[in-house]
Amino acid sequence: MVKLVFVDMDDTFLTPEKTITPLNRQALDLAYERGIQFVPCTGRNHTGLPEELAHHPSVRYAVCCNGAIVRDLHENRNLREVTLDHALLHSLWHDLQDREVTFDLFADGGVFTARDRWHVIDEMDVSEATRGIVTSVRTCCDKTVDQMIDAAHSICRVNVFYLNEKDKRAVWDAVDARPELTRASSLPCNVEITHAGADKGAGLAWLCNYLGVPVADTIAFGDSSNDIAMLRVAGDGVAIANATAECRAVADHVTASCEDSGVARYLMGEGKPLFVGA
Repeated sequence: MVKLVFVDMDDTFLTPEKTITPLNRQALDLAYERGIQFVPCTGRNHTGLPEELAHHPSVRYAVCCNGAIVRDLHENRNLREVTLDHALLHSLWHDLQDREVTFDLFADGGVFTARDRWHVIDEMDVSEATRGIVTSVRTCCDKTVDQMIDAAHSICRVNVFYLNEKDKRAVWDAVDARPELTRASSLPCNVEITHAGADKGAGLAWLCNYLGVPVADTIAFGDSSNDIAMLRVAGDGVAIANATAECRAVADHVTASCEDSGVARYLMGEGKPLFVGA
């Protein structure tokens, strides 16, 4: 019987306009009635979660920063945090600093971008809704990236935005050259860097163990490469119709698109796990 539903945010539970559809809201309400918890499982920090979701009674825990953080939203504290070594990040940045890229630090509960790199966010090829979310959760800093790294107490994730294929390849190669790191993407113009072993799948498994819930009693929904580990680990991994080909390939099932309330349609119609035992 399903006890936990792990949902990616952007282009999975949320529409491209970053809204929650009425049918997905209905699924949240029904899950609460059935005693099933929704767990946002996202590359965002907890401060970037939609308030409507974070404050819903079916939601208590969140897997954030691609699995580097598991947070109790009710108690406002991290239950698990996997951090990155500062010296390693200095080394990585020195390999990339001549590229036209950002080096956004997810650190100390915020997201920080150097002012001299902010123009990359303005120029990258994304929807205005996506750009709005990106800018709304970031703090523009007058420090250099090296100074930002030194000033941070705890860094759990780095996001790099790039503008062309050459810089993308350079970033991927630099990360892959460091076995302590792992990478994933949620947009064509970014790479999300965490400690090796800190991914959404690991976050899902950790929370299940913490709550005493068998992994077999979970469903996960996703659309991009940073969701693949989660879909593989979950008892039922479900890709949204608008998911990447690699994401659909590892999923147990595929449901409707995010715009067509794919999460709710699977939970309430196609798979009907919210009605099991009703």
